[in-house]
Amino acid sequence: MVKSMFSGIAGLRAHQQKMDVIGNNIANVNTYGYKAGRVTFKESIYQTTSSSSNGNDIFGGSNPSQVGYGSQVGTVDLMFSNGAYAPTDSAMDCMIDGQGFFIVGPKNPEGIKLEDATPEEVSQKLSGTYLTRVGNFVFDGDGYLCDGSGNVVYGYGMKDDGTPNTETLVPLRVPYVDKDGIIDTSTPPADTSTPMKLNSVSISKTGEIVGNDSDGESRTIGMIALANVPNPNALEKTQGPYYSIRENTGFVLPYEPGKGTTGSIVNYGLEMSNVDLAKEFSEMITTQRGFQANTRIISVTDEMLQELVNIKR
Repeated sequence: MVKSMFSGIAGLRAHQQKMDVIGNNIANVNTYGYKAGRVTFKESIYQTTSSSSNGNDIFGGSNPSQVGYGSQVGTVDLMFSNGAYAPTDSAMDCMIDGQGFFIVGPKNPEGIKLEDATPEEVSQKLSGTYLTRVGNFVFDGDGYLCDGSGNVVYGYGMKDDGTPNTETLVPLRVPYVDKDGIIDTSTPPADTSTPMKLNSVSISKTGEIVGNDSDGESRTIGMIALANVPNPNALEKTQGPYYSIRENTGFVLPYEPGKGTTGSIVNYGLEMSNVDLAKEFSEMITTQRGFQANTRIISVTDEMLQELVNIKR
């Protein structure tokens, strides 16, 4: 009889965890780039009261008898379906129309070498960065392209022929020029150099960051890289809109937008949360009823135990 008490308690815990996930989904219904969570239940352990047996010349076989101990949370998955497009007034705001993640992290002037590196080595190097779906980018005072939390955005620099240098993944930065307007290619730039002043900066659907210099000439600063993650559900959520690369993600590799199954970039907007409020409220109702039913198991079991104790007056 006490087994049903334990089953009810297990059910309460499982439904409470599911309600926690639902509450977090609803709380983030207007959070840019948020991906809704989903809880699945699984059966808990079983006590086998009798095992199965084969038949013989006289009697038939018998099946096992097992008593379960309730339910428990099996998985908490993230749903990586695309959120809707939310238009903004900033040309530097962008969303990924399709798969992929922006690569952000601390400043690394030397960048991440991609040439002659194996997929495993590249993925290992990228584990020191963060992945995000939120593209609220701005330039800081040092000319670095940063997100809203100050992490620099990684991508490809441009070669002299105007094509991206895909051999190295670097923090995207406005070119520095000396007092005569000549680009300073030294690393780090000389103390007398300053970031080039650019106007009308925008991001194309292929990730190219383009602006006009003081002479009105168009300049391409670099190209934003997108990370392709074979198993995004293996990513680990951290604070804010960031994901950390952990085990079981597969080889996480950077690509030009639109290549390697990654999507294109849409500017003047951000990705909305993919939370479906109608679905969340429906899940909330069924979860509440499941929680309520498990409390009845506990109260009825308690009444049965009370009747048992009252046999002896």
